[in-house]
Amino acid sequence: MHELSVVESMVAIVLKHAELNRASSVKKINLVLGEVSTIMEEPVRFYFEIISKGTVAEGAELFFRRTPLMAECVTCGEQFKVIDYDLTCPRCKSNESKIISGREFRVESIEIE
Repeated sequence: MHELSVVESMVAIVLKHAELNRASSVKKINLVLGEVSTIMEEPVRFYFEIISKGTVAEGAELFFRRTPLMAECVTCGEQFKVIDYDLTCPRCKSNESKIISGREFRVESIEIE
């Protein structure tokens, strides 16, 4: 159910940018959803339909771009796809890595009229 507040924030962002650009309608919303994000696509669609009703975003299509779980080695700087949650660097074998993508949920762009 945490998708409700996330979608409320997403719609607020979309409406703010639509207003700033004097849009009469929002046609498409491009979203980035990380591979291990706790946000689920179907509840986002469900809540979006309810929250956007009566706004310039009503009826907009939602497109999701998935991002893989990626890490960067603190020791050597190698960026790599995380498989089975193993954060060991494939180049130098260091265990000091940080997650750089794969947990996000954000509005990437909107298409307006």
